[in-house]
Amino acid sequence: MPVSLRQLLSLSGPLLGALRRAGRRGDVGDPQAAETMRRAGEARRAGRGEEAATLYRFVLQRWPEHPDALRGLRDLAVERGDWDEAVALQARVLAVASLGDRAAEAEWLAVGHYEAGRLGLARDDPAAAIVHFRASVRADRQFLPAAIALGDAHAAAGDQREAVRAWERAAELRPALPVLARLERVYREEGRPTRMIGLYRSATERAPDDLAVAAALGRVYFELEMLDEAAEVFEKLEVRAPDLAVVHAFLGAVFERRGDTRDALEEYRRALRLGHGFDWPHRCQACGASVSTWRDRCPTCHRWNTLVAASAR
Repeated sequence: MPVSLRQLLSLSGPLLGALRRAGRRGDVGDPQAAETMRRAGEARRAGRGEEAATLYRFVLQRWPEHPDALRGLRDLAVERGDWDEAVALQARVLAVASLGDRAAEAEWLAVGHYEAGRLGLARDDPAAAIVHFRASVRADRQFLPAAIALGDAHAAAGDQREAVRAWERAAELRPALPVLARLERVYREEGRPTRMIGLYRSATERAPDDLAVAAALGRVYFELEMLDEAAEVFEKLEVRAPDLAVVHAFLGAVFERRGDTRDALEEYRRALRLGHGFDWPHRCQACGASVSTWRDRCPTCHRWNTLVAASAR
């Protein structure tokens, strides 16, 4: 069957576009690009950052979409602490990334905007920080540190309503302890105990396997003198996680408040044997390291957004 010129052009269009992009990236085996990138890598490893940057820029003059040259300049910007430039370069990396690499590159962009936002807060510029934290959340909705920090930045700017909205959106997407704790603090300051209870009840419904959230509900019951409800929560948790110190620590506190000294002492002994009595342990999903509380970045492998409550499934 004869093929028309229009059909040929429609079929060849995507291929020609891919070839043009490949030429701009310099990923078609061009020996000059490969040699320049090799020299840039050597210069960087030798600590000659300016020389490496010059070589990366030379590659980008001829191949503006060369991903490794963009990454090289980005990493040099990070080493200098210039997160604004790193973010701009990473946006270019994301624009040329393959479909399989886009998720990882989007996560990196979220990290860049998050760090730039932290710099804004450190410089007492919450407005600039808010812009970066919003961009971080747009880049990766699962990037919890930015979602939390966005609310913190609004609070620093004096806009408590927007802070609460940011934390509530984050809690709906991922009901993790650090964001729930911020909302709890607001409700506590407003004198709204039922809202505190509702916060954690709703979270346990959305994340029924997250024992840390269930324990937080039990803690709120305990603090509000709802001892029967607290005891029920922690006794159920004890069955599911018998080796968590925080469960025995709170059971001991409940029994002590009730006047059951013998049972209280026994639970306290168990908690002391297990360590970190009232802290909920967190574990890094990347390297497996354990820490006593949540952090935005693992202190061992230095990856962002990898720490989760140890018993969350």
